[in-house]
Amino acid sequence: MKFDSFVRLLMPKEERFHELLEQDTKNLLKAARIFEGIAESTSLEDRRVRAVELKAIEHEGDAITKQVFLALNSTFITPFDRDDIREIATHLDDILDYIEGVAQSFVVFELGGSPAPLRQFAFILKEMVEEIDRITSLVWDLANTAKIQAGTVRISELENQADTLYTTVIGDLFKAGGNPIEIMKWREIYEELESACDACKDYTHAIGNVVLKNA
Repeated sequence: MKFDSFVRLLMPKEERFHELLEQDTKNLLKAARIFEGIAESTSLEDRRVRAVELKAIEHEGDAITKQVFLALNSTFITPFDRDDIREIATHLDDILDYIEGVAQSFVVFELGGSPAPLRQFAFILKEMVEEIDRITSLVWDLANTAKIQAGTVRISELENQADTLYTTVIGDLFKAGGNPIEIMKWREIYEELESACDACKDYTHAIGNVVLKNA
């Protein structure tokens, strides 16, 4: 065990970060599940209502992120490297911003369709966020390292599925032809979803740093 890790074991632990990041991932999971409902809906009005719900959740996520940063600035001993905690919180905030942004795009673009690739993207994203929630609950006890690593591998597999889906759906959009404006709208939707999945993968790098530094 590294000396700094040993010292941390002897120091009083700051529990706020555990509580705050748990709130953050639960809030993000709620958003991913609401977004899956948006993806499955064919009612523009229903999407408007759910987009408002997501906006409130996004505001809650911003408030939690702010609390994490304030706690970092006021805490002498943190459970992990403070830069890693900041990076984890930032990635969680980014994922939520992407999800909420896609929901708003449906409203702005007045899109009511629910094509299969959209539903598949929403399912993949929800699965990734469920893994993020689970991993974050495990990281406070590094005896869970094997489970954490299995979770990060699962997120990587899902991200690869999202990459393949994105490539396929963008190709299909242009092959099918149709209204160029509608094609551009859907391309932006899928690009934002791909970015959300990429942000989930970025989160695993931050978690990996925590595991590596505290092994």
